[in-house]
Amino acid sequence: MRCIEITGAGVELVALEAGTGGRPLLLVHGFTGAKEDFAHPVFGAHPVLGTEVERLAAQGCWVVAPDHRGHGSSGHPPLESDYSLELMAQDMWAVVDELGWDRFDLLGHSMGGMIVQIMATTRPERIDRLILMDTHHGPVPGIDREVVELGRQLARSDGLAVIAEVLASLADPADAVAFERVFAGHPGYRAWYEQKMLACSPAMYSAMLGLFVDVSDRLESLAAIDREVLVLVGELDRAFVGASHRMAEVIPNVTLAVLPAAGHCPQFEATEAWRDAVDSFLGLGSTPS
Repeated sequence: MRCIEITGAGVELVALEAGTGGRPLLLVHGFTGAKEDFAHPVFGAHPVLGTEVERLAAQGCWVVAPDHRGHGSSGHPPLESDYSLELMAQDMWAVVDELGWDRFDLLGHSMGGMIVQIMATTRPERIDRLILMDTHHGPVPGIDREVVELGRQLARSDGLAVIAEVLASLADPADAVAFERVFAGHPGYRAWYEQKMLACSPAMYSAMLGLFVDVSDRLESLAAIDREVLVLVGELDRAFVGASHRMAEVIPNVTLAVLPAAGHCPQFEATEAWRDAVDSFLGLGSTPS
């Protein structure tokens, strides 16, 4: 596995890559996430958690997982106008074009799932199989507009460390069961998880946070997708379970997988079930963990 730089997007993007020459697979992370959501080094003594880029490459995939603009090691444009779902979709097209991929499999997680919906509904001929993971087709429910505006103002004035403290104090225990289980079982995971957010751009945070309550609904356009689609969601991910069922109802050639005991990041919270669902959908053979 190695880091590569993509410069054709108008902003420098840094990605993890493994399995060059195999079957192309693009992994698109979510809001305040990172490429390492699919390829972090082993946490503690656990032998398999967070090794998906290398594991999928070992099964014949050419796997690429980029950091979005404003995230991780990629460029951090300074203006809020430099960030939108559409711009991030353009970035992902720049990645696959620079790699020379004509067609590819595509997985999008959370905000990344919103981005790949735009990709799949505008240039479907480029995509072989699509995985929509813990994501939504429109405005995310349960987000108070006044809270959003406060968060945007705090990001602008005080930065993301303050936002992280506020979010920790407001966390709903009912939404954190799966997260806390991973935190407890894997030393180092909590610090890594928190650091991902601090590596993000405050301008990105403010811009995208506002979009999550005002974005146009894509449900009707998803009905036109003529590719094989896996809609995958953790059963404890309350904000996204309903949306996942709705997407599965309208997409013609769809498989719905609701993963028991998983929350918003099932690759960490229910690793084996997540792997079974993804590998089966992509037609991959099993390899030893």
